[in-house]
Amino acid sequence: MRIVSRILIGAAAATAVAVGAPVAAHAATPAGAQSAYEADWGPYFSTDHRAKATGHVSVEKKPYKHWYWKTVVVKKRVCKPGKSGPAHCKIVITKTKKRAWVWKHHDVFTVHSKLFTDKWWGGRKCAWETFKVVEHDGDTYVRKFRNCKKSPAEFSFSGKDAAHILVDVSRGHFGGPTGRHSGWKDVYHAAA
Repeated sequence: MRIVSRILIGAAAATAVAVGAPVAAHAATPAGAQSAYEADWGPYFSTDHRAKATGHVSVEKKPYKHWYWKTVVVKKRVCKPGKSGPAHCKIVITKTKKRAWVWKHHDVFTVHSKLFTDKWWGGRKCAWETFKVVEHDGDTYVRKFRNCKKSPAEFSFSGKDAAHILVDVSRGHFGGPTGRHSGWKDVYHAAA
């Protein structure tokens, strides 16, 4: 009976190890592992439908070490020899600064676009796309691209830590967009 119970206990332990190994391996994944977001956007048109923009956006988490100064409390025993007798000791507490780091990450994005123009002839008509990038801290910047040719033009740009990316498709001349704006259309919105 003892042999049978030992065999059953050994089999149960082997099963627990076999089942628990994948769970432990999954739990050991580092906190800096990359997770990606990818999606297509568009097509978005100017109001006269003579300019069209479509594309793809990808966001990747890239870990980095953030270094900072950490205040550390140090306790030290200081002894002074006594004039007549044993040494007098006391604990002295001092604060020092020590360099330390933590893992943080940037959300690095790349926006690819393809810009089409329907009427490219006569008066140097161009299709324009204006991207507005709103960062997590509230700062905003724009990127503009134009296509004045018959064939579609491909563009891309990258950045980091975008909370929202919008695009406005419009018509214009070689120098800039002049009208027929689509209004701001969504390309990417970071999860809260």
